[in-house]
Order: sequence, then structure tokens, then C-alpha cells
Amino acid sequence: MYTLLSSKKIAILALAVVANCLAFSQNANLMLPRGFTAQVIAKVEGKPRHIAVTESGIIYTKLLRATNGKGIVQLLPQANGTYTVGKQFGNYDGTGIFVKGNTLFASSNEAVFSYPLNTAGDVQTTEATTLVTGLVNKRQHESKSIVVDGNNNIYVNIGAYSNACQEQDRTKGSKGMNPCPILNDAGGIWKFSTQQQNQSYAQGTRYATGLRNVVGLDWNTKTNKLYVMQHGRDQLHDLYPDLYTQQANADLPAETMYEIEAGDDCGWPYTYFDGARKQIMLAPEYGGNGTTVATQKFKEPIAHFPAHMAPNGLLFYTGNQFPAKYKNGAFIAFHGSWNRAPLPQEGYYVVFIPFKNGKPSGEWEVFADGFAEKQVINSPRNAAHRPCGLAQDADGSLLVTDDVQGFIYKISFKP
Repeated sequence: MYTLLSSKKIAILALAVVANCLAFSQNANLMLPRGFTAQVIAKVEGKPRHIAVTESGIIYTKLLRATNGKGIVQLLPQANGTYTVGKQFGNYDGTGIFVKGNTLFASSNEAVFSYPLNTAGDVQTTEATTLVTGLVNKRQHESKSIVVDGNNNIYVNIGAYSNACQEQDRTKGSKGMNPCPILNDAGGIWKFSTQQQNQSYAQGTRYATGLRNVVGLDWNTKTNKLYVMQHGRDQLHDLYPDLYTQQANADLPAETMYEIEAGDDCGWPYTYFDGARKQIMLAPEYGGNGTTVATQKFKEPIAHFPAHMAPNGLLFYTGNQFPAKYKNGAFIAFHGSWNRAPLPQEGYYVVFIPFKNGKPSGEWEVFADGFAEKQVINSPRNAAHRPCGLAQDADGSLLVTDDVQGFIYKISFKP
């Protein structure tokens, strides 16, 4: 579906044709499939990234940067469908937040914390219990996204502090380091216990490697497996203009989804995935020339999407409010690109891909568009809003955060 990249208008028209003249309605300036409505239920001060909801409907969102010294915002439901700010706590920056049972988990860029919840979903104390400390933070891909399984394990993204593991990062002509030393403590997913305090790297397990940066991830309760969205590498044309045109730079590499099992290696920095060829390619830093297929075996993605759209949120929908086609499928929030210039930037929407038996069962489609409020975006600064985090509300609605103006959107189905 790479034709979606031409323009937002063409994207919507093409999708309407493919979906048998699917009608769209406009709510909160969003374009949605027929029967869906959207409203802004809250506006928080700061940049809300990931979001979590208790069974009672209390919302918690993590701020990219602590505002007034507080990095977590609690939102309380009101009778009119909006939410008001409740407690604010957690004196740290970051992205990750997750609710499991009677515990709220949150992450800074160096650590993971937990807070007990009472039966109403309210935090019993705003004093954090430290679960993991000393996670690497070198100011590139530093956010620590988190998710918890059903066996008291928490999975933490440790993004690679590099574009392609060059000897001199993002430098034309610089060779790739082989083996890549960054993979020793970053560029993958680490697993820790939710039951032990002050864990270090050594007390955790490197669950998967070869992942440049994962911001969107989720635990699929139907397959009992971890799924992740990888941010693909940048600057193929800038660093290798003799091998890649500006168009190729905009189209490569694909943003990829993986079904992760313990020990998987997804290939970064040695490879990238070419969505048009549907092949794992050898990276130019390691001898590739744009047409060289990797011979070493790495984990294959189960789905791929256009390049540089920054998949920041992933959610498997398990609710009953939406039509049956959405059950157990995946929503992905694309934060939007910055690096397709001189071509227009892309993304800035939420997409849906259906699943069956833990695998994609159809083509992905744009589900919620219009966040940017512009058809052509030349810079992320031009986007009015950028979707980031996703959560399923207690009533089965979809919650989406905007980390530009602090909006929290609620998308519901009302046929």
C-alpha cells in the first residue's frame, strides 16, 4: 500500500475505493470510518507519550519531560465524558507506562518504577518502588517503552544510541563496526522481573537483539507473545549518495513489525528490510549496495509499513465495542516522519491491521487521520498534532495521545 504516500487526499480516496466506498465522518478534526466518533476528552500540560487505563477507567499518561517536576498525570473520568487532572507525580522524564492488575508501571530514560493501585484504580502512594536501574541513556533513542506479560515479567526497550553502528555515527563513508558493540547493552529488548527491586542489566535477560529502536510494543494475550514495531534506520542517501537516490532514501527501509520470541535477532545494524522487494537487505555499512540480499539468517518481520513514519504506539484490540473485524487486530500510532526531505513527510495517523491466529490476516489501512490538520507536511513542526500512545479504555474505546498540544482523544463506535 505504498500508494498511500502520494498525499493525504489521495490516501483517503484510495482507501475509500479499496474499502468499497467506506464513508468517513469528521470528529475532533479526525477522519474515521463510518460509525466511529472521536472527542478530545482531556488536555494536559506537557507532552503525553504512552498511556494506560485501569479497569475502573482512571487514565495515567507519561510525559516526555516532567512538567512542574511531575512526569505522570492521572486523569479522572467525569459524568460528561471528559476527564480532569488528578494526581501528578513521578519526578522524571520518559515515555513508558503500563497498568497490570493492581500495579502501575512507569519508566524514565534510565530506570523502571512501580506504584500500587487500590481497588478503585487510584495510586495508593506516589512514592515509587524502583524495579530496574542503570539503563543506558546516551541521548539518542533513549526512551524506555515497557510492557508486562502474565507471568510477572516486564519487557523494556533499550534503543540503540546510533543510526547504523558506524565508527563515527551518521558520518559519510564511516564503516560499520563488526561486531557492533552497541548490541551488548542496547539495540534490543531486555526482560526483568516485576517482583524484584533495584535490578541491574546483569539481573535481567537480553530477550531479543538487533532492534534499532522500539517505541511501540504490546503483549498479545491471545498468542502469549511480545510484538514490537521497529523504527528503521535513516540517511541512506545522505551517507551513500552513489547507491541510493533521494526517492530511495524516502522509501527505505520499511518500518517493521516483529513477533518476538526469546533469543531472536532482527538484524540491526547489519541489515534493513526493503518493503518493495520484501527482502532483508545487507546494509551499506557492511558491504551492501542497495541490491545485496543478506545471506545470514535473521528474524523476518510479520508486517511492514512505509519508511520513516515512526511507529510510536502498538495496541492489540481485545474489546467488544468495535465491529468484529477489529477484534484481536493491531492499532499502530505513526508519530510521523522528519527525514523524507525534500519530499513531503508522511505518517501522522493511526492505522489498523487485522490479525488471525497471531498473524496479520489482511492489508493495513488508515483508521484515524487528520491529526496534522494539513494535507502536505514538510516538517514535523507543521503538524498540529502527532499521535503517539494508544490504550484501550475500560468501555472498549480507543485512546490516543498527542504529544504536541497535549490532547487525549477517545475514539468510540456508535453505529
